[in-house]
Amino acid sequence: MSITETVFSLGVEVQMAVEKTDIRIVAGSLKGRRITCEVHEGMRPTPQMVREALFSILGNAVPGRVFFDVFGGTGIVGLEAVSRGATRAVILERDNKLAADMQKNTNRFGVADKVQILKADVYRWAERWVVPPGGPVNVFFSPPFPDLGPERVAEFLSLLNHILAKAPDDSVIIIQAEDGFPLEALPDQGGWDIRKYGRNLLLFRVKGEAIASEDEANHNGSKEV
Repeated sequence: MSITETVFSLGVEVQMAVEKTDIRIVAGSLKGRRITCEVHEGMRPTPQMVREALFSILGNAVPGRVFFDVFGGTGIVGLEAVSRGATRAVILERDNKLAADMQKNTNRFGVADKVQILKADVYRWAERWVVPPGGPVNVFFSPPFPDLGPERVAEFLSLLNHILAKAPDDSVIIIQAEDGFPLEALPDQGGWDIRKYGRNLLLFRVKGEAIASEDEANHNGSKEV
């Protein structure tokens, strides 16, 4: 079902088609549970294939760690992390309705004690972020399309630098983006593992891991999956 909703992007009122869709948790203790959510063209939902790849690559780096889903949207990535053994998920979302829907889902699935939903502006939150004790964390960025547009991408890259600087060693920083993302502007450019799934990109950086030389980075490039 498709409806139209008025949203505000960069201070401009925009009419966007909103569609209801069902999303399934793929694996773990909540495997098969579904959420019904509304998405619009300004969001960047993580396709199931990409979500499966994300957690397959993270593997044993999920259990026992706190998982930060920085642009929460539907909240499905944070829920998937908890399902796969994350000690806790912190999901950030500025939209009132999306945040309320996430809370309903965590209550319905019985994981409200493991999921913290913060209704906050990500860029302001990052300035005050206090890393939880206990070792490395995972931080997942799936910014909405306007945040990676030419007018705002510099702000996003500044946010990324800030989180990288604060994260403990061995933390994994992940970005979900699409073709056209300015890979050349990434901090620690040679340290990123870049995976490609159609037009979708997953970028992984392990904090503290050795950075490849420029020649090695150019040789490795992105890996088509």
